[in-house]
Amino acid sequence: MDHSDIHNGVTLTVERGLAVLHAFRATRAPLSNAELVRRTGLPKATVSRLTTTLISIGYLRRVGGGRQFELGAGALRMGHAYLEANPVTRLVAPVMQQLADKLNLSVALAVPHRLDMVYIAWRASASIATLRLGVGSLLPMASTAVGRAYLYALPDAERDPLIAELLDAAGDDAATVRANLDAAFSDLKESGVCMSLGEYQRNAYGVALPIVVGRSDTLMALNCGAVELEPDMTAIRRRVAPALKAAALTLASVLNDIDCQP
Repeated sequence: MDHSDIHNGVTLTVERGLAVLHAFRATRAPLSNAELVRRTGLPKATVSRLTTTLISIGYLRRVGGGRQFELGAGALRMGHAYLEANPVTRLVAPVMQQLADKLNLSVALAVPHRLDMVYIAWRASASIATLRLGVGSLLPMASTAVGRAYLYALPDAERDPLIAELLDAAGDDAATVRANLDAAFSDLKESGVCMSLGEYQRNAYGVALPIVVGRSDTLMALNCGAVELEPDMTAIRRRVAPALKAAALTLASVLNDIDCQP
């Protein structure tokens, strides 16, 4: 075996290990090997081998000594190191916290990761009832307002193949996903924001818009949301949209001279 074969083997192992870690999405719920196989598409034997390795180096841990896993301290340290080195997170925090307190909602700034959106900044008001979200949370691109806002602002040459991937991944639900995307895009074109309700979690809603920031003109999405029993989406739009748009302009100004490549 030559050096290139060794390098390729190591790279593939790292990619698969990261795929397992990425499978722990926004709910942060413990996952079994079977669920990890379903989420990653990797063979059962590969997932079993990877979870054993990730446990040994502190990136995963068993829940109560059972058959389910959750992220360990090693993975959390990786996230904290990223935050400490990332100027975007520090700069946007005051603006996002002000918006969260004003609207009594959670506020997130997100970038794409494969077919998901990952929160690179997150703030919430003190009394908010919301999902167990935070920096590093992954939300499905196709079924959330923040994901649809991002998709809408992509150039056609990038958006069309990505939507094709999302529809393929949706399987039997592809027609519903397509209809919801079209509705969100129409909403964004008309009003500048899009909304979702109860698609990702019951009674959870989101209001989002795309935002282009930094010297590199990096596309992200800004989102407000909460969990509320029978929310009045018309009233929420009227209250949230103007403040969200104003915050997006402020964030773009704050990040104007920063390299925002995720």
